[in-house]
Amino acid sequence: MATSLLQVRVEDSLKDQAAAVFENLGIDTSTAVRMFLKRAVMENGIPFRMTLPKTPYAAERGYRAMVEMSEGAEKNGLSDMTLDEINAEIDASRKERQTASK
Repeated sequence: MATSLLQVRVEDSLKDQAAAVFENLGIDTSTAVRMFLKRAVMENGIPFRMTLPKTPYAAERGYRAMVEMSEGAEKNGLSDMTLDEINAEIDASRKERQTASK
């Protein structure tokens, strides 16, 4: 059986940590990589579940918040306000809160 050389660049600390795990399992890194590749072929894909974090990324949350605000502005007839008008409304609201809390 012909073999091929496979080179992968990883951080030193990741390589060392993985090697320690594999050593505890009684295998070396090359064997672990071969096992991964064989399993990927057997399963016709990545041999473990790949999921996204349960908490959404900050950018996604920010985007959703902007969409909600835009929908709310449109619903309340405020979608044609300029940025200066929006900032003026925010300032007025803050001043009202400060006055009410005194």
